[in-house]
Amino acid sequence: MKSAYDILKERGFIEQVTDEGLIKKLFAEGPVTCYIGFDPTATSLHIGSLVPIMSLAHMQQSGNRPIALVGGGTGLIGDPSGKTEMRQVLTREQIDYNANCLKQQLSKYIDFSDGKALLLNNADWLTKLNYIDFLRDVGRHFSVNRMLAAESYKIRMEKGLNFIEFNYMVLQAYDFFHLFQNHGCALQMGGNDQWGNMLAGTELIRKIAAKDAHAVTFPLITTSLGQKMGKTEKGTVWLDGTLTKPYEYYQYWVNCDDADLERFLKLFTFLPLEEISIVKNLKDAQLNMAKAVLAFEATRITHGAQAAEDACRASMEAFHSRPVDADMFPSSMIPRAAASDTSAIPRYKISRKDLDTGVQICATCAKAGLTQSISETKRLIEQGGIYINDRQVKSIDEKLTVTDFGDNKEVRVRKGKKKYLIIEIQE
Repeated sequence: MKSAYDILKERGFIEQVTDEGLIKKLFAEGPVTCYIGFDPTATSLHIGSLVPIMSLAHMQQSGNRPIALVGGGTGLIGDPSGKTEMRQVLTREQIDYNANCLKQQLSKYIDFSDGKALLLNNADWLTKLNYIDFLRDVGRHFSVNRMLAAESYKIRMEKGLNFIEFNYMVLQAYDFFHLFQNHGCALQMGGNDQWGNMLAGTELIRKIAAKDAHAVTFPLITTSLGQKMGKTEKGTVWLDGTLTKPYEYYQYWVNCDDADLERFLKLFTFLPLEEISIVKNLKDAQLNMAKAVLAFEATRITHGAQAAEDACRASMEAFHSRPVDADMFPSSMIPRAAASDTSAIPRYKISRKDLDTGVQICATCAKAGLTQSISETKRLIEQGGIYINDRQVKSIDEKLTVTDFGDNKEVRVRKGKKKYLIIEIQE
């Protein structure tokens, strides 16, 4: 049976590890308690937080115990990692409010009932520390020279690193030590920009407790175009449905680039890898169907099945389309709202008599309303943007005949990637 670590590695979550052999041994010895920290600088997490969230969900599904740590204490300072400027310092009231919002949000992905997972706030222990005792018992284990060599501090040194931020690594390392001592947590996971902070935690545990602890980082997820996940022309894509509506959330995923589709299915859904593997052989309308699968599953996980079905249905109606017959897809990869509903696709009837002699595709597309005019149809055909049953129309003089229908009484005409028309034979 595969361990959670094997699953995460296969699905593309793993970037750096402290010692893969020791980590595999840790998982082989029994259930693992791990943790990831979440920064409470806003009332909602965004799509960029989904990789750590999904990793915790995979850990739990494999029988391990995840800890979601809300940084109510460290948030009062601000994490310099990956930042060229100091973060805005929030008040304790703002931090506490945001932390409570994140607790509710994370509960959608992880089951915290009956101790299956823990939802903690590091303000519960960091705000109670005695400064002198902390310096004596914890601070003495840190080398300033090694801390300054960390990439997160190097970036900030160019514009100035203040003393408050300099303490962040020490506090995050102490978090790991606290969770190790009090909850048996031996694994920290997080973004690649946290590598230095995570190593500091493993070293602190080794120096004080004389035991091994481990760290795993995730890659920074960008699109194939090099854009940061969750950033659009309209702004950040939030996980909170009041900030980003489920329909808008669905549209973000359904419009992903072809090159990102297989990777995103692995990272952001729970679909089996053997089912996801079919994506590499898809093209055109079939690829659009797989994107609808991604959008449906991602929306279902974040907003629930009903919201996903509503968003899927609204998307089909908005674009007058349903991506492709679903026969070739495993049942788990078919959005229920799209599996058998073709009612939203516009229909146009042509008599069999006319089809016997052939009808001009250019004129038909314009008459049926798929295009604005015959000239637009001609332009799209010249650009390769008109398809008959996924066959690209090559010539502006091409005609539609009975033979195009085969044994069926209808054909699908597609304009570009998203707009469809069904033409029926009228007897």
